[in-house]
Amino acid sequence: MFALNLLQPVPQALPDAAPVDAVILADGAASAASAHADKGLDILGLVLHASLPVQFVLLLLLLASIASWVIILRKKRLLDRAEREADQFEGAFWSGTELSKLYATVTARHRDIEGLEAIFESGMREFNRVGQRRGVDPRMQVEGAQRGMRATSSRELDGLERNLEFLANVGSISPYVGLFGTVWGIMIAFQGLANLKDATIASVAPGISEALVATAMGLFAAIPAVWAYNRFATRADRMAVRYEAFSEEFASILQRQANAGG
Repeated sequence: MFALNLLQPVPQALPDAAPVDAVILADGAASAASAHADKGLDILGLVLHASLPVQFVLLLLLLASIASWVIILRKKRLLDRAEREADQFEGAFWSGTELSKLYATVTARHRDIEGLEAIFESGMREFNRVGQRRGVDPRMQVEGAQRGMRATSSRELDGLERNLEFLANVGSISPYVGLFGTVWGIMIAFQGLANLKDATIASVAPGISEALVATAMGLFAAIPAVWAYNRFATRADRMAVRYEAFSEEFASILQRQANAGG
Protein backbone atom coordinates (compact mmCIF):
# COMPACT_ATOMS: atom_id res chain seq x y z
CA MET A 1 0.00 0.00 0.00
CA PHE A 2 2.81 2.37 0.80
CA ALA A 3 4.48 1.54 -2.53
CA LEU A 4 1.36 2.40 -4.45
CA ASN A 5 1.25 5.83 -2.83
CA LEU A 6 4.83 6.46 -3.86
CA LEU A 7 4.02 5.76 -7.51
CA GLN A 8 1.17 8.31 -7.67
CA PRO A 9 2.23 11.70 -9.15
CA VAL A 10 2.31 14.58 -6.75
CA PRO A 11 0.42 17.66 -8.11
CA GLN A 12 2.66 20.72 -8.50
CA ALA A 13 1.75 24.41 -8.78
CA LEU A 14 2.27 26.29 -12.03
CA PRO A 15 5.29 28.59 -12.09
CA ASP A 16 4.55 32.23 -11.39
CA ALA A 17 6.84 33.36 -14.18
CA ALA A 18 4.43 32.35 -16.99
CA PRO A 19 1.78 35.05 -16.38
CA VAL A 20 4.53 37.62 -15.97
CA ASP A 21 6.09 36.66 -19.29
CA ALA A 22 2.71 36.85 -21.02
CA VAL A 23 2.09 40.32 -19.63
CA ILE A 24 5.54 41.47 -20.76
CA LEU A 25 4.94 40.18 -24.28
CA ALA A 26 1.53 41.85 -24.43
CA ASP A 27 2.98 45.14 -23.23
CA GLY A 28 5.74 44.93 -25.81
CA ALA A 29 3.27 44.33 -28.63
CA ALA A 30 1.10 47.21 -27.48
CA SER A 31 4.12 49.50 -27.27
CA ALA A 32 5.20 48.55 -30.76
CA ALA A 33 1.71 49.18 -32.14
CA SER A 34 1.53 52.50 -30.35
CA ALA A 35 4.91 53.57 -31.73
CA HIS A 36 3.82 52.62 -35.23
CA ALA A 37 0.59 54.59 -34.84
CA ASP A 38 2.39 57.64 -33.47
CA LYS A 39 4.68 57.69 -36.47
CA GLY A 40 1.75 58.62 -38.72
CA LEU A 41 1.96 59.74 -42.34
CA ASP A 42 4.94 61.91 -43.18
CA ILE A 43 3.52 64.15 -45.95
CA LEU A 44 6.60 66.35 -46.08
CA GLY A 45 8.86 63.33 -46.46
CA LEU A 46 6.72 61.99 -49.30
CA VAL A 47 6.89 65.32 -51.10
CA LEU A 48 10.65 65.70 -50.67
CA HIS A 49 11.32 62.17 -51.96
CA ALA A 50 8.95 62.45 -54.93
CA SER A 51 10.22 62.72 -58.50
CA LEU A 52 10.77 66.13 -60.06
CA PRO A 53 7.63 66.07 -62.27
CA VAL A 54 5.48 65.22 -59.24
CA GLN A 55 7.14 67.95 -57.19
CA PHE A 56 6.48 70.44 -60.00
CA VAL A 57 2.82 69.44 -60.06
CA LEU A 58 2.58 69.85 -56.28
CA LEU A 59 4.21 73.28 -56.46
CA LEU A 60 1.83 74.36 -59.21
CA LEU A 61 -1.20 73.21 -57.21
CA LEU A 62 0.11 74.92 -54.08
CA LEU A 63 0.47 78.24 -55.91
CA ALA A 64 -3.01 77.86 -57.39
CA SER A 65 -4.44 77.16 -53.94
CA ILE A 66 -2.73 80.22 -52.41
CA ALA A 67 -3.94 82.46 -55.24
CA SER A 68 -7.47 81.07 -54.84
CA TRP A 69 -7.55 81.86 -51.13
CA VAL A 70 -6.31 85.40 -51.76
CA ILE A 71 -9.11 85.95 -54.27
CA ILE A 72 -11.66 84.32 -51.94
CA LEU A 73 -10.81 86.62 -49.04
CA ARG A 74 -10.75 89.75 -51.20
CA LYS A 75 -13.98 88.86 -53.00
CA LYS A 76 -15.80 88.17 -49.76
CA ARG A 77 -14.73 91.55 -48.37
CA LEU A 78 -15.77 93.29 -51.59
CA LEU A 79 -19.22 91.69 -51.73
CA ASP A 80 -19.85 92.28 -48.04
CA ARG A 81 -19.02 95.96 -48.48
CA ALA A 82 -21.20 96.26 -51.59
CA GLU A 83 -24.20 94.73 -49.82
CA ARG A 84 -23.68 96.82 -46.71
CA GLU A 85 -23.38 100.09 -48.66
CA ALA A 86 -26.40 99.18 -50.78
CA ASP A 87 -28.49 98.68 -47.65
CA GLN A 88 -27.36 102.01 -46.23
CA PHE A 89 -28.02 103.93 -49.45
CA GLU A 90 -31.44 102.40 -50.03
CA GLY A 91 -32.38 103.37 -46.49
CA ALA A 92 -31.40 106.97 -47.22
CA PHE A 93 -33.02 106.95 -50.67
CA TRP A 94 -36.41 105.73 -49.51
CA SER A 95 -36.42 107.87 -46.37
CA GLY A 96 -38.11 110.75 -48.21
CA THR A 97 -35.03 112.91 -48.71
CA GLU A 98 -35.14 115.20 -51.74
CA LEU A 99 -33.21 113.89 -54.71
CA SER A 100 -31.24 117.10 -55.08
CA LYS A 101 -30.09 117.01 -51.46
CA LEU A 102 -29.22 113.33 -51.69
CA TYR A 103 -27.28 113.98 -54.90
CA ALA A 104 -25.35 116.80 -53.22
CA THR A 105 -24.55 114.56 -50.26
CA VAL A 106 -23.28 111.76 -52.47
CA THR A 107 -21.09 113.96 -54.65
CA ALA A 108 -19.67 115.88 -51.67
CA ARG A 109 -18.04 112.79 -50.17
CA HIS A 110 -14.27 112.65 -50.59
CA ARG A 111 -14.09 109.00 -51.67
CA ASP A 112 -14.80 106.79 -54.64
CA ILE A 113 -18.52 106.27 -55.23
CA GLU A 114 -19.44 102.62 -55.67
CA GLY A 115 -22.48 100.41 -55.95
CA LEU A 116 -25.95 101.93 -55.81
CA GLU A 117 -24.51 105.33 -54.99
CA ALA A 118 -22.57 105.31 -58.26
CA ILE A 119 -25.67 104.24 -60.21
CA PHE A 120 -27.74 106.98 -58.58
CA GLU A 121 -25.04 109.59 -59.15
CA SER A 122 -24.64 108.78 -62.85
CA GLY A 123 -28.39 108.74 -63.46
CA MET A 124 -28.97 112.01 -61.64
CA ARG A 125 -26.00 113.67 -63.36
CA GLU A 126 -27.22 112.74 -66.85
CA PHE A 127 -30.76 113.77 -65.95
CA ASN A 128 -29.60 117.23 -64.85
CA ARG A 129 -27.23 117.63 -67.79
CA VAL A 130 -29.87 116.88 -70.41
CA GLY A 131 -32.43 118.96 -68.51
CA GLN A 132 -30.29 122.08 -68.84
CA ARG A 133 -31.05 122.25 -72.54
CA ARG A 134 -33.93 124.40 -73.66
CA GLY A 135 -37.04 122.75 -75.02
CA VAL A 136 -35.76 119.25 -74.30
CA ASP A 137 -38.23 116.39 -74.30
CA PRO A 138 -38.70 114.87 -70.81
CA ARG A 139 -38.27 111.44 -72.37
CA MET A 140 -34.77 112.39 -73.48
CA GLN A 141 -33.89 113.27 -69.90
CA VAL A 142 -35.04 109.89 -68.63
CA GLU A 143 -33.38 108.01 -71.49
CA GLY A 144 -30.10 109.79 -70.81
CA ALA A 145 -30.35 108.87 -67.13
CA GLN A 146 -31.10 105.25 -68.01
CA ARG A 147 -28.09 105.03 -70.32
CA GLY A 148 -25.84 106.43 -67.61
CA MET A 149 -27.20 104.00 -65.01
CA ARG A 150 -26.80 101.01 -67.35
CA ALA A 151 -23.17 101.88 -68.05
CA THR A 152 -22.39 102.37 -64.37
CA SER A 153 -24.23 99.20 -63.39
CA SER A 154 -22.23 97.17 -65.93
CA ARG A 155 -18.99 98.64 -64.59
CA GLU A 156 -19.92 97.85 -61.00
CA LEU A 157 -20.92 94.28 -61.83
CA ASP A 158 -17.70 93.76 -63.73
CA GLY A 159 -15.81 94.67 -60.58
CA LEU A 160 -17.86 92.24 -58.50
CA GLU A 161 -17.35 89.37 -60.96
CA ARG A 162 -13.67 89.99 -61.66
CA ASN A 163 -11.36 86.98 -60.99
CA LEU A 164 -14.30 84.60 -60.54
CA GLU A 165 -13.24 82.83 -63.74
CA PHE A 166 -9.90 82.06 -62.08
CA LEU A 167 -11.70 80.25 -59.27
CA ALA A 168 -13.73 78.33 -61.83
CA ASN A 169 -10.57 77.30 -63.70
CA VAL A 170 -8.81 76.19 -60.52
CA GLY A 171 -11.85 74.19 -59.45
CA SER A 172 -12.18 72.39 -62.77
CA ILE A 173 -8.52 71.88 -63.72
CA SER A 174 -6.79 71.14 -60.39
CA PRO A 175 -8.11 67.56 -60.03
CA TYR A 176 -6.80 66.69 -63.49
CA VAL A 177 -3.42 68.27 -62.78
CA GLY A 178 -3.21 66.25 -59.56
CA LEU A 179 -4.23 63.11 -61.46
CA PHE A 180 -1.42 63.72 -63.95
CA GLY A 181 1.06 63.83 -61.08
CA THR A 182 -0.40 60.65 -59.65
CA VAL A 183 -0.17 58.75 -62.93
CA TRP A 184 3.38 59.92 -63.46
CA GLY A 185 4.41 58.90 -59.94
CA ILE A 186 2.83 55.45 -60.30
CA MET A 187 4.66 54.89 -63.59
CA ILE A 188 7.95 55.75 -61.89
CA ALA A 189 7.13 53.41 -58.99
CA PHE A 190 6.34 50.44 -61.23
CA GLN A 191 9.33 51.12 -63.44
CA GLY A 192 11.55 50.77 -60.39
CA LEU A 193 10.25 47.21 -59.90
CA ALA A 194 12.04 46.08 -63.04
CA ASN A 195 15.34 45.97 -61.17
CA LEU A 196 13.96 43.94 -58.28
CA LYS A 197 13.85 40.16 -58.25
CA ASP A 198 11.35 39.84 -55.42
CA ALA A 199 8.68 42.52 -55.96
CA THR A 200 6.35 43.00 -53.00
CA ILE A 201 3.80 45.58 -51.97
CA ALA A 202 6.38 47.05 -49.60
CA SER A 203 8.61 47.80 -52.60
CA VAL A 204 6.02 49.82 -54.50
CA ALA A 205 4.07 51.33 -51.60
CA PRO A 206 6.32 54.39 -51.01
CA GLY A 207 6.21 55.40 -54.67
CA ILE A 208 2.44 55.02 -54.86
CA SER A 209 2.03 57.04 -51.65
CA GLU A 210 4.11 59.86 -53.13
CA ALA A 211 1.99 59.81 -56.27
CA LEU A 212 -1.32 59.89 -54.40
CA VAL A 213 -0.26 63.06 -52.60
CA ALA A 214 -0.67 64.86 -55.95
CA THR A 215 -4.31 63.78 -56.17
CA ALA A 216 -4.94 64.91 -52.60
CA MET A 217 -3.33 68.27 -53.34
CA GLY A 218 -5.48 68.67 -56.45
CA LEU A 219 -8.64 68.13 -54.42
CA PHE A 220 -7.34 70.46 -51.71
CA ALA A 221 -7.01 73.23 -54.28
CA ALA A 222 -10.23 72.46 -56.19
CA ILE A 223 -12.84 72.07 -53.45
CA PRO A 224 -12.57 75.59 -51.89
CA ALA A 225 -12.34 77.18 -55.34
CA VAL A 226 -15.52 75.48 -56.59
CA TRP A 227 -17.44 76.35 -53.42
CA ALA A 228 -16.28 79.98 -53.50
CA TYR A 229 -17.09 80.37 -57.20
CA ASN A 230 -20.65 79.10 -56.76
CA ARG A 231 -21.16 81.22 -53.65
CA PHE A 232 -19.77 84.46 -55.05
CA ALA A 233 -21.38 84.05 -58.47
CA THR A 234 -24.76 83.70 -56.77
CA ARG A 235 -24.17 86.81 -54.66
CA ALA A 236 -23.03 88.78 -57.73
CA ASP A 237 -26.20 87.74 -59.59
CA ARG A 238 -28.29 88.94 -56.67
CA MET A 239 -26.52 92.29 -56.72
CA ALA A 240 -27.16 92.53 -60.47
CA VAL A 241 -30.87 92.03 -59.90
CA ARG A 242 -30.75 94.60 -57.12
CA TYR A 243 -28.99 97.17 -59.32
CA GLU A 244 -31.45 96.62 -62.16
CA ALA A 245 -34.47 96.94 -59.88
CA PHE A 246 -33.14 100.18 -58.39
CA SER A 247 -32.43 101.59 -61.86
CA GLU A 248 -36.00 100.89 -62.97
CA GLU A 249 -37.51 102.41 -59.85
CA PHE A 250 -35.27 105.47 -60.03
CA ALA A 251 -36.09 105.92 -63.73
CA SER A 252 -39.80 105.91 -62.87
CA ILE A 253 -39.22 108.62 -60.25
CA LEU A 254 -37.24 110.70 -62.74
CA GLN A 255 -40.01 110.24 -65.32
CA ARG A 256 -42.60 111.66 -62.96
CA GLN A 257 -40.28 114.51 -62.00
CA ALA A 258 -39.59 115.36 -65.65
CA ASN A 259 -43.30 115.35 -66.53
CA ALA A 260 -44.08 117.53 -63.53
CA GLY A 261 -41.33 119.97 -64.49
CA GLY A 262 -42.43 120.12 -68.08
